[in-house]
Amino acid sequence: MLQRPKPGGSEADLLREQEEFIKSGAPAAATVLRRPDKRRGEMGGGPEEDLHSHDPENQRDVVTIEDLPDQLPSLTPAPPKKSRFKHSRVTFEDKDAGERLDMHDTHISAVLSKIVERDTSSIPISLPEFTGIAFPKALHRSANGTQVPLSAVGGKKSIFAQQIAAQRLKEGKVPLDLTSRDTPKHKPPEQKLLLQMPMKTDMTYHTGDTGPCSLSSSRLVSGEGLGCSNSSEETRRIHRENQEKILAMSQSEIQEEQTRLLSQLDPSLVEFVRSRRAASVPAPSSSHERPEGKSSEESVHLSSDSTSVAAPSPKPKDVEMEEEEEEEEELSPLSAMIDLPVKPQKEWVHMDQLEPEKLEWMGDIPPPRKTRTKKAMQARFDFNGTLIPPTEDLPTHLGLHHHGDEPERAGYSLQELFLLSRSQLIQQRSLALSTLRNILLKARAGDYHSALKGSVLATLLDAGLLFLLRFALDDGVEGVLASAVHALRALLVCAEDEECLDLTFHWFRGLATFPLLPSQGEEEEDDEGLDESLKETAKEREERKTDHDVAGQDVVKGLLRMKLLPRLRYILEVVRPCPRVVQDILEILTRIARHSSSSATQVLDCPRMIETVMSEFLPTSWTVPSFSFPQSVYGFPLVCAMKLLRVLATSGRHACARLLNSAGVRERLSRLLSAEPSDLLLESRKALRITTEAYRMWAVAAGYGQACDLYIDLYPALLTALQSVRTALDPADPLLHLQLEKVLALLTLLTQVTHTAGCHQELQAGMVSSSGNECPPPPPVSWGHVTGLPATLVGHLKSFVMGLDNPQQRDSSLALIPAYLIYFEAFYHKLPRQNSFKPVETLHELEQLTNEVLLPLMSHSVVQDLIKNLKSSSVVCNVLSGHVDQDTSPSLPGLACPGWRDRPGLMAHSSPFPLLTSLALLLDTITGIHKGLTCKFTSILVSDPVIGYLQVVSQATPTLSHTWSWLHRHEHHLIYLLLRLAYRSVSIVPQVPQVEKHAPLFHQVALVLLPWLLPGSEHLAHDLLATIVFSKDFILESHSGGPEVIELGELHLHDEMSHHNSPSLQIVGALLREACTNLASIRGCFLTHLAHLESSVLLSQDALFGRNPWIKSHLLPELSGPTLPSDWPFLPLVSLYEKTGASGGGGLSVEELPQGVLLAVTQCLQWLLVLEVWREEALKVILPVSKLARLSCVFLCSSDLFLEKPVQKLTWALFRLLSRPSRLECLDLNIPPPGLASFQDLYCALLAQYEAVSFGDRLFGCWILLPLQRKYSATLRLAVFGEHVGILRSLGVTLEQLAIPVERFTSPPEDSLPLVRLYFRSLVTGSLKPSWCPFLYVVALAHVNTFVFSQDAAAQELEAARHSMLRIIYHMSEEVLKKHLLLFRMPKQDSQLGFDMYDQLPPGRAKHLESVVGLQNSGGCQAEER
Repeated sequence: MLQRPKPGGSEADLLREQEEFIKSGAPAAATVLRRPDKRRGEMGGGPEEDLHSHDPENQRDVVTIEDLPDQLPSLTPAPPKKSRFKHSRVTFEDKDAGERLDMHDTHISAVLSKIVERDTSSIPISLPEFTGIAFPKALHRSANGTQVPLSAVGGKKSIFAQQIAAQRLKEGKVPLDLTSRDTPKHKPPEQKLLLQMPMKTDMTYHTGDTGPCSLSSSRLVSGEGLGCSNSSEETRRIHRENQEKILAMSQSEIQEEQTRLLSQLDPSLVEFVRSRRAASVPAPSSSHERPEGKSSEESVHLSSDSTSVAAPSPKPKDVEMEEEEEEEEELSPLSAMIDLPVKPQKEWVHMDQLEPEKLEWMGDIPPPRKTRTKKAMQARFDFNGTLIPPTEDLPTHLGLHHHGDEPERAGYSLQELFLLSRSQLIQQRSLALSTLRNILLKARAGDYHSALKGSVLATLLDAGLLFLLRFALDDGVEGVLASAVHALRALLVCAEDEECLDLTFHWFRGLATFPLLPSQGEEEEDDEGLDESLKETAKEREERKTDHDVAGQDVVKGLLRMKLLPRLRYILEVVRPCPRVVQDILEILTRIARHSSSSATQVLDCPRMIETVMSEFLPTSWTVPSFSFPQSVYGFPLVCAMKLLRVLATSGRHACARLLNSAGVRERLSRLLSAEPSDLLLESRKALRITTEAYRMWAVAAGYGQACDLYIDLYPALLTALQSVRTALDPADPLLHLQLEKVLALLTLLTQVTHTAGCHQELQAGMVSSSGNECPPPPPVSWGHVTGLPATLVGHLKSFVMGLDNPQQRDSSLALIPAYLIYFEAFYHKLPRQNSFKPVETLHELEQLTNEVLLPLMSHSVVQDLIKNLKSSSVVCNVLSGHVDQDTSPSLPGLACPGWRDRPGLMAHSSPFPLLTSLALLLDTITGIHKGLTCKFTSILVSDPVIGYLQVVSQATPTLSHTWSWLHRHEHHLIYLLLRLAYRSVSIVPQVPQVEKHAPLFHQVALVLLPWLLPGSEHLAHDLLATIVFSKDFILESHSGGPEVIELGELHLHDEMSHHNSPSLQIVGALLREACTNLASIRGCFLTHLAHLESSVLLSQDALFGRNPWIKSHLLPELSGPTLPSDWPFLPLVSLYEKTGASGGGGLSVEELPQGVLLAVTQCLQWLLVLEVWREEALKVILPVSKLARLSCVFLCSSDLFLEKPVQKLTWALFRLLSRPSRLECLDLNIPPPGLASFQDLYCALLAQYEAVSFGDRLFGCWILLPLQRKYSATLRLAVFGEHVGILRSLGVTLEQLAIPVERFTSPPEDSLPLVRLYFRSLVTGSLKPSWCPFLYVVALAHVNTFVFSQDAAAQELEAARHSMLRIIYHMSEEVLKKHLLLFRMPKQDSQLGFDMYDQLPPGRAKHLESVVGLQNSGGCQAEER
């Protein structure tokens, strides 16, 4: 076997292997052949080739590789091909893989073509000319004299080739490229020699006297299909004859013939002929190249496929127009160049062919289109996030114009910014993210609300902004990373929200906040019918969601799922960015911690996150910064880092304990608070802010009863800070607002420490007496540690009250007085529970505090003016005016604080809510200890501003939302405390007349406040139910002749309705009197049904009363809804139906029901009667259809509960109240009641229950008839007359018993044909008789009579139904029904039949009956009918 040459072989080895190859006789892989030169007329493959094979001039080396394609392989990858023979191949495992590769390797033949030596024998060689200069003159492209047209040199050539071609033309030679290009491949040598001669382009040939005539052959007919040897000659002969005929014709004949041909030929064929002509005829040369005296029609055109010269014949007009259009198209680049600011010159490289579409951007930008500005246009923003109006014409040097869809408009759209943020250029990515950040800031501020449709924030989130920012955080460039952090902070954090939360921190219960969780909508469960053990848990459903789904519902949860926390920790720990980025990251972490307790736990559990924050941004020691604005904040305490810890501690007592004990927060608090702010080696502003935040952090910990040992250690420093309060609050100090915040934080801390110290004795006693029950350990601080504080603080309070007279100190005093009042409330609330309590001394102290501080404060003109702003500052009273044009998203809730300084509200400077809330809180505590002081505080309760405010509150209907819930909560505190003060004033003897006069108002406010209370205020709801709501002192109508007034008002109806079985409102007075005597038992009934809220009530009570060791979290429960439902007065009925009616089908009797059910239902109905008669406004939040649905539970929860006498009377009274005309107008059964899919489902259940257990009860029958009014859906009436027609035998309700005008059932006429047919069928078949169902008998008669005698234009089906019914009525054998149907006139309530009849048919109806039935004598018909 022959071996291939090896790389290391020598020349001797190659010669030896060559000899072996020759001896073997094997065929060669490559063969050297003589390839003919077709350019020289040589033919290959014949005998002549062998004769000249030894000619030295013709010998050339040609290397041919076998099976090599003539063309290069395509560079585009071909689709993969499947071999049909692959499965039949056999591959052995022992076969070497290298041998298989060598077997299939095509080697270099796959990429190389045939290698042919270039023939240079016929190329003329031009020697350089001899000049007198040392070096030849360099050719330059600016030499215009040597330029030649591109057509002369043969198309696009380099500048050097153009110069050489110009020189050859100047010498009278043909350019080389024309020689090679225009020479046919198979021309004899004679023709080649002729074509090498110089040829002038202005030559013309003439054929005798016929004038100029083209000698070229036809452009369309080649003659190949003739099948003869001289086909070309025949073609030329035919072409000459055609030209001679055309020359002999006149212009008009040519036009006529051309028109005829165009009308007969196929248009596609005409286009083909024109395209062939356009392809073969080049553009005419310019005029300066033609000799003088020669027209353009006489010039000779050179064709690439012909060597003959011809003169064009006369052209038709359409051809001339085509040439003109082509000339215009050729000149269009020149015309476009005129508008360009820079005109291309001839000397410019590659500017010989202009591209206007690429040069348009160099021209002037067109002005903005003002004609379309009224339509919706795409929003564009500048780099500051400002919206650019469509009509704004901005200069281009601002950099806002670009090659977008609208180049005339400045600015970037959101889509373009998204695209730019993924650019490969760092500057573009950073610029796009910075612009998005500015847009987010302005959108949160509401700057785009009036200019743009839709929400910018929601649009960005839907477009994937969250993922874009998360990807940008992984960028390796620090500048892009910083821009991404800034944009993420603008998305998540609202500075105004954080500022407002910090300002309300010192308010009553200001430590507690709602979690910023989005409202969770009801998710459809796919496993609804499965067993409980097989259903997915909430955690499993959450894990099954994609990141996009999670982020769409909750932005913060989506970020946490995308591993945001480890990335932020990496940036803080490794990247160590600039101060602004660090601050933004800490604020982002704070916003995540506010989301929920689980999010705060994830921040705490993130590896090395808290360690990095504590070591880098809250160190225990640091040096004085060299600059006021250092380049790095690492190694210095930061305010935002301490705030992050405070928010994390708010999430729960266990998180706070972790921070204090494991993270080292306790040491940081000692380090920061043991010295004065001026001694912290920090700039004064930063020192005050970090001290304030440290006090707040300590106050949160003390709110759990933790870190109170620091109070003992830092007691001297705290006393020093208290003693320096007056000196620190200098009105001329530029840092006065920071000093005020520090004092407020200090007072909040002392308040929480006092609450904790007040629990020490209780916890100590509980630990001693506890027998295995869980009891928190007593705190290290006791009551004795705080007894010395009031003496100092009361002096401060007196001075601040006196400072209200000084305009310079007024604002500071108003800001600090509420915090002092809250502290004294905490002290005196805990004082009576201590062993050291001395009642006499305490009463004396309270009297002294009242006379010296509280009464002067209440009567001060500044406070009185402040109280006048109650209504204007209220959020409850100003639902519409409190609306803020803020751009929010449901997945990212906010607090609606942007612009709070510029509008009235609870947070405004003129708001009285902080002062009034703290004052009412202290007054409630004082009056609980010293009831004799109550009458001194009633003046503020019955003042005109307060009464006017409560009147507006009683009529308000606020909505529940994240945006306002945190403010509603503070306003609810004030309303509750005012009601508590009213309760104490009414409870004393003798009663205060002014308060007693407004008792119904206070009762009304208490009723409307109950369904407003939010989660975390369960104790407030319980206390209102236990005190005011069911108190006879606040229902003055119960003991001031209220029932008697009701009786007298309905007395005139007694005689008219005494003979009927249904009770009138005349009995309501007695029912109300009985209900008022049972208010205490009614209260017990409702409190029993709210027992499931006991745990929430206790937690809320601990937080309200300051039982700090029992508080588990300062984070309030999730805002899923109010504490009590709006229909809470129906709660006993609904709970009874859920227990018995829904499960048992309503078939249980009263004896089978749980014990006490009858009493509970009776008490619930009594309370509903009281509210419907005297507190109707309190129930307006409950829809009338909801009231009807809830009262229907009386019939559905038992088989005979509605037959019980007390239940029957109360339900009759409520039915009469609900069926009054004013109530019926508001009743809309098309609205589904809360908790039900539709009212129709409830009505079907009522019909089934009536058929089963009603026994013809008139009350139940009225309940069934009420929804059958004409204005309600026909589906309800179809259910009665279709599916449940059997109830018509027992529905014996008369017109008087229903007490609803029958016109509501008969007018307008029924337009449902199926329902009219059911009416008619029930009458004809006897299912509906006046003795069984008198009311519906009248209704059915009215609708059928109106239908059959209606002569209005209608569809054919209706007309046929009318005539059919009328014929059936006429031929009816039952005369009574026939008479009723034909002579019915109108319903009449006082009639024995319930309706009035004609004596005889009116003429119009008689005529109609005659036309339908076909009678000859209508008079006889009438007599017969009578």
